[in-house]
Amino acid sequence: MIQKLFPLDKNYILRQAQSVLEEELIDRMIFELKRSYTSLYNPLQLMDTTYEQILDSFDFPREHARLIYRQLCGIYRFKHGDNQLEMLFDGRTHLEKFQEEWAGAFVEYVAQLGIYGQYVKTMLRMTLLFDTESRAEWAENHCKAFINQHFDLKVVKRQGELRLKVG
Repeated sequence: MIQKLFPLDKNYILRQAQSVLEEELIDRMIFELKRSYTSLYNPLQLMDTTYEQILDSFDFPREHARLIYRQLCGIYRFKHGDNQLEMLFDGRTHLEKFQEEWAGAFVEYVAQLGIYGQYVKTMLRMTLLFDTESRAEWAENHCKAFINQHFDLKVVKRQGELRLKVG
């Protein structure tokens, strides 16, 4: 993690909290994905080969899910990323507070996204129903575009920097 000038800047601590929770929340994202698929496409939970594969899959290439996780991390930091730390009087550190807030917001994000078939299908294609790298990359690009549209953001690249803009 790159730190520039102020090691106690809120965004550095928030980024650290997000990276600590990465693997745990990716697992939660996959759990929510399975729930979303069930409620959207198989509410009666009839067992067919696809549904069985989705439920029984725990081994998949995590890199694509990791990229989506990091995109959601960036969106959260953009929307909640003022750099002022507040005074805490409950005995928790800022890292603990940000971990708790981020985990709650992340679960809410994936629940919001999980009601859309496009998100569910693209996430499945690059994780639990992974078959080829090219299909997974295609799904990843569509998923990232859908997420940006959902959160009403545009990614603008100027002089090597990525900036998020509220559309």
